[in-house]
Amino acid sequence: MTQKVLKVGDSAAVTIPKEYLGELGLKPGDEVSVEFDRKKLKFSVGLSKAAARRQRRIAELTLNFINRYRKDLEALAKK
Repeated sequence: MTQKVLKVGDSAAVTIPKEYLGELGLKPGDEVSVEFDRKKLKFSVGLSKAAARRQRRIAELTLNFINRYRKDLEALAKK
């Protein structure tokens, strides 16, 4: 995929397509980790450590909720 470099004040930005934001669980305003490989002349963007911790915590809380209320959730799904 090719993206344009946009001018943002005195800096520049590259947009992340919406579908990739969804796959990463990111939304505007979230922090990301950006790294540059000088040998390959390549940038990589990923979740910041804080964002990754938040996602793991949310997944843990969601799983705990599902396990705690599984019978009720299954009964609701049948209605």
